[in-house]
Amino acid sequence: MTDNTSSYGFQAVDPKDKQSKVNHVFSRVARDYDLMNDLMSGGMHRVWKNELITTLSPRSKGPLAHLDVAGGTGDITFRLLEKASPQARATVLDISGEMLEVGRERAQDKGLIDQIEFIEGNAEKLPLADKSFDSYTIAFGIRNVPRIDLALSEAYRVLKPGGRFLCLEFSQVSVPLLDKIYDQFSFHVIPKMGEMVMGDGEPYQYLVESIRKFPKQEAFKTMIKEAGFSRPSYTNLTGGIAAIHSGWRT
Repeated sequence: MTDNTSSYGFQAVDPKDKQSKVNHVFSRVARDYDLMNDLMSGGMHRVWKNELITTLSPRSKGPLAHLDVAGGTGDITFRLLEKASPQARATVLDISGEMLEVGRERAQDKGLIDQIEFIEGNAEKLPLADKSFDSYTIAFGIRNVPRIDLALSEAYRVLKPGGRFLCLEFSQVSVPLLDKIYDQFSFHVIPKMGEMVMGDGEPYQYLVESIRKFPKQEAFKTMIKEAGFSRPSYTNLTGGIAAIHSGWRT
């Protein structure tokens, strides 16, 4: 794969083509997004998302401006607002209008709509002001971005000095034997479950492949550092099936 291509699963494609293909995947699964994550993680995504919010530790007093990228359905934002001050405000940005529609409906049902702004936009070119957020999260989304380096640079740009970047993503399994079990589950079970439950296994095949193409923990840590963040680090979850990556805006 050259610098002019991106990966769509195991395929090398033009970055513009990847974006349209990814958009199509998420327009198809928007209404079943939680179910999708349950299938992909065996239900563990709920525990991992709670751990992400615990790591962020949103302040319970005073104003807070938070940005959740690729968070259309609001799953991360709702968790954050439950822990944060009533003065906290969140912006949910997603490239998928279908995912955002689900998020707005859920926010309305939860009585949180007044604390959240939903924006359709691209992680590689955020339609947001410099140094305007205290924290930035992206959960299970950055591997779907054609140019990860641009997304990281944009994250750095919109964070205030002292602001924190956190990314929750499927990663490289670090426990012997578990890696083989997870590979078998990923490639032979998940797409079939997707086909049985949703009548379409292709989106799940892409998502499984996209995990394998995502940079390993140390490589992604380096990318975070190269984007300008200080103190880059990561914490493996469930033997490295997922990881939380962290960096601070200087």
